[in-house]
Amino acid sequence: MTALPDRIRSLLFAPAVRPDLVRKMPAVSADAVVIDCEDATPVAAKDSARIDASALAIEIGGQVPTFIRVNDVDTPWFSDDIASLPDTVAGIVLPKVETTAGLEFAAESLATAGLSDLPVIAGIETALGIADARTLLQHPLISGAYFGAEDFVADMGGIRSADNHEVHHARSVVALAGRLAEVPVIDQIVADFHDDERCRTECEQARAMGYSGKLCIHPAQVAIANSAFTPSPEELDHARRLVSAYEDASARGLAAIDFEGHMVDEPVANQARNLLRLTPG
Repeated sequence: MTALPDRIRSLLFAPAVRPDLVRKMPAVSADAVVIDCEDATPVAAKDSARIDASALAIEIGGQVPTFIRVNDVDTPWFSDDIASLPDTVAGIVLPKVETTAGLEFAAESLATAGLSDLPVIAGIETALGIADARTLLQHPLISGAYFGAEDFVADMGGIRSADNHEVHHARSVVALAGRLAEVPVIDQIVADFHDDERCRTECEQARAMGYSGKLCIHPAQVAIANSAFTPSPEELDHARRLVSAYEDASARGLAAIDFEGHMVDEPVANQARNLLRLTPG
């Protein structure tokens, strides 16, 4: 496993067939960006998009960590996608990960291309991928993962809703699998990019579940994600005071304390320590 570049609160996507949008991405302040050769690229444009993605990744890669989402391992485009990756790319996004055999094939393909150390963000977005998420995310190839709600619901034959009830279990499974594999996981898209409130709510829910960031399909979603996944000054101040009070009490032999009207024991103190670790310094 190769570590991802820093912490990804926002991962902004743009189609490889839209160079105009790709060239604008570095100015948006996303933590990382993805040039998409998969879902956002029509079948007839796969070959030309692959060439464009490579050139665009070189062009903007010095300004922002730039990933390329290749087509999945079971498509006829995957091998050519891997062979065309530029050395400067920050990593790949590998969609619809379902089997360890598929991951082994991806690892062999990257090795053949001389890119064995390239970070890989796995898309867990099918019924089989969800069912085997714990095993898949523990594979040494994987550096991080995302939950793809739209593809998952389509694979299930379900109906997508604003309340996310139909994806709650799957979303939780990916968060848990990421924690056990010790890789960061990034939350689903909000397809209605005009709905800022839904984006903000989903980010808050995802952070509470243990997700480290949000997939963004529009520049307007980036600031929302960056803010939601960054502890506020008030949160940091509360966490520092809580940890200090708890550690002072612990040194006196106490295992639980009353802190500002709330019971604090080791699990609660550890939550505060985790929050402080999110912000350097």
